Amino acid sequence: MRSEPRTIGVGVIGAGWLGDVHARAWGRLRHHYGDLGVTPLFAAVADSVPGARAAAVGKHGFATAYGDWHELIADPAVEAVSVTAPNALHREIGVAVAEAGKHLWIEKPVGLSAGDAEAVAAAVAAAGVQGTVGFNYRAIPAMAKLRELVVGGAIGTPTHARVRLLTDYAAHPLGTLTWRYSLASGGHGVLGDLASHAVDLARFVLGDFESLVAQTAIYIQQRPQLVPGAATYGHGLGDPEAPTGIVENEDYVQAMIRTRSGVLVALESSRVAVGEQNNYGIEVHGTTGLVEWDFRSPGELRLSTGTTYADQPTQRFLVGPGAGDHGRFQPGSAIPTSYDDTKVIELAGFVRSILSGMPEGPVLADAVASARALDAMVTSAAGAGWVTL
Repeated sequence: MRSEPRTIGVGVIGAGWLGDVHARAWGRLRHHYGDLGVTPLFAAVADSVPGARAAAVGKHGFATAYGDWHELIADPAVEAVSVTAPNALHREIGVAVAEAGKHLWIEKPVGLSAGDAEAVAAAVAAAGVQGTVGFNYRAIPAMAKLRELVVGGAIGTPTHARVRLLTDYAAHPLGTLTWRYSLASGGHGVLGDLASHAVDLARFVLGDFESLVAQTAIYIQQRPQLVPGAATYGHGLGDPEAPTGIVENEDYVQAMIRTRSGVLVALESSRVAVGEQNNYGIEVHGTTGLVEWDFRSPGELRLSTGTTYADQPTQRFLVGPGAGDHGRFQPGSAIPTSYDDTKVIELAGFVRSILSGMPEGPVLADAVASARALDAMVTSAAGAGWVTL
């Protein structure tokens, strides 16, 4: 049933690549979820870089552009806020958005620590607003199908799993020393940036964690310093003759995790994996089978199910309109959805929560659980061994 017509004034804080992704999702909402009856109004964008603000206004038609995010939150035309600012600002901005009575769509990892995520979660709960977190890989229709198969017993009882997020965006030694490489502004590097997604995928499919042990490494110890006044996002290369600064946070993490149901999970994540481009995926083994998903083939699964056990075949399974929200985007199997599509799916859950008052999709509790696991990895890697969650 179609909802009554409703407008939502949208504000986006951060006009970099991910802010653009959020704005594009808001623009596409009516294309794929017209039954919600919601018309987004592009009320305001905020970014400290004038050129980024101007580009966002030109592309998406924001009514107002601010250099200070506080002004955006105070704008009465803004009802819901997308937060895509650097990690160190997530706690301050997220709490301020909630306290202003605005609904919050915030990117992971929601700050630099579990304490930051907990503060935002508490503010959202106290204000009675809705909050959604950017764990978008769980929105991919094939991932929804994978979880359905695992929970439904298609591979028997889950026994062990592997989850990986490997890429090369920071592999070049001349990559500029942006905020991403500082503990104060970027937190624990690859853990918050990529491993947070891996943790969420594992929890989404297999449930909460009981304990873990981890190791981390920094492979590129120094990088060229940023040119004064340059944009602080992106992955540009610096001058090889420029002064260098120290990389403070992790390039790589590996962890062994035990879930509360007893499943052993091997997690690996790297931002400096030469030869790997967005090699993201999860593989779950059970007592009677296997199911696996790879982000680079987003519309398919590898599935082995039955009672043959030894020499049991593994087949390619192409997902279609019956998987998650696939039918909102494509009419048949083997036509995969994209990264941008996942953000539209995530946004639709956020909008439904605004309309119904009931939380939906990845929420602040998921951000808190992920952050606690990441903090435990840091503690473990510092010499604590196995850490109980």
